[in-house]
Amino acid sequence: MKTKAVRMYGEMDLRLEEFELPEIKEDEILVKVISDSICMSTYKLVQQGKNHKRAPKNLEVNPIIIGHECAGDIVQVGEKWKHQFQAGQKFALQPALNYKGSLDSPGYSYPYCGGAATYCIMPNEVMELGCLLNYQGESYFEASLGEPMSCIIGGYHANYHTNKINYDHAMGIKKDGSILIMGGCGPMGLGAVSYGLCLLDAPKRIVVTDVDQEKIDRARICISEEDAKKKGIELYYVNTKTLDNAEEYLLDLTQGHGYDDVFVYVPYRPVAEMGDRLLAFDGCMNFFAGPTDAQFKAEINLYNCHYTSTHIMGTTGGNTQDLIEAIDLSAKGVINPAVMVTHVGGIDSIAEATCNLPKIPGGKKLTYTQFSMPLTALTDFEELGKTDPFFAQLDDCIKKNRGLWNTEAEKMLFEQYLK
Repeated sequence: MKTKAVRMYGEMDLRLEEFELPEIKEDEILVKVISDSICMSTYKLVQQGKNHKRAPKNLEVNPIIIGHECAGDIVQVGEKWKHQFQAGQKFALQPALNYKGSLDSPGYSYPYCGGAATYCIMPNEVMELGCLLNYQGESYFEASLGEPMSCIIGGYHANYHTNKINYDHAMGIKKDGSILIMGGCGPMGLGAVSYGLCLLDAPKRIVVTDVDQEKIDRARICISEEDAKKKGIELYYVNTKTLDNAEEYLLDLTQGHGYDDVFVYVPYRPVAEMGDRLLAFDGCMNFFAGPTDAQFKAEINLYNCHYTSTHIMGTTGGNTQDLIEAIDLSAKGVINPAVMVTHVGGIDSIAEATCNLPKIPGGKKLTYTQFSMPLTALTDFEELGKTDPFFAQLDDCIKKNRGLWNTEAEKMLFEQYLK
């Protein structure tokens, strides 16, 4: 079977090519990819090429298919897995395998397995580790966004607080506490807000900081303070750039208590150091942002660490249970990962968008691999609609949903481009 895929041959060398896939083995599964959202981790991969720890060293002769935030349909199942999977099922993927100590991962390491493709082959280890998941939701994009949401959920689960009586660690955020999400009006930060508002052991307040007023304005539309209030949670968006003393202002929002859980979503030293200073007694700061500088450092207050039990940790990625939780909550409409998406495009837009990802404003770039379409901002639909009736209809659909991508819009795209 032929596939069309974006393959990496080296640093910043991505090529959209059509080539033949081999017949699947008895322990493999052939899938049709429908959606694949572009991750900043893929940009970091492309930046480093074969120097990336997950990439083969002979990329120039052994190119890999990029993309790992994918969803689609199962097409053909090898004999080994016929008891568990069948053709026609929708799937979501957990790419963080760590199979028998190997760093190989879909979208980073395999010549025939990656999300930026029309069809690809899932190797045995994906199923063996339970990383190919049956998805019951209506839309494909929510399954694609399950992977970044699982990273967010993993961060929430990994935070912890201490118990001085028996020294057990209470995992997760502090119930009725204060959460600070720093640099939180980007796609992942908004996903973190959406998840924080649905927790059973809910916080009392969530404070989200940013320095980009345009991002803050969009965040308020996507997830308003009123939305949070209905759930009994205080939600604040704060532009720290406009404040004379941002640290004092943020502390005052907690009546001087400080923040029980701090998530740092930007790899910027002053932000991380402020987060450390704003921790409450037994506060936990999660450095969630992934820096590209291997020597990235910041100062922490070890006096507070000793006397007020503050602690710092970091998380990257989520596990399979986090992904199961993410796609289940999405399918039930409990969380709304669409808050992440600001652009949509086709398979022909992936290579250029990936190589230029930091330069493209907005949040998640969601791509559909079964057709061609320029990468287009949702906010551009209105202008395009002046000359194209389809985009006028798509714009109406988006505006009815707070400017967010949605299942109806996805179906409209399929009807337009998959004729």
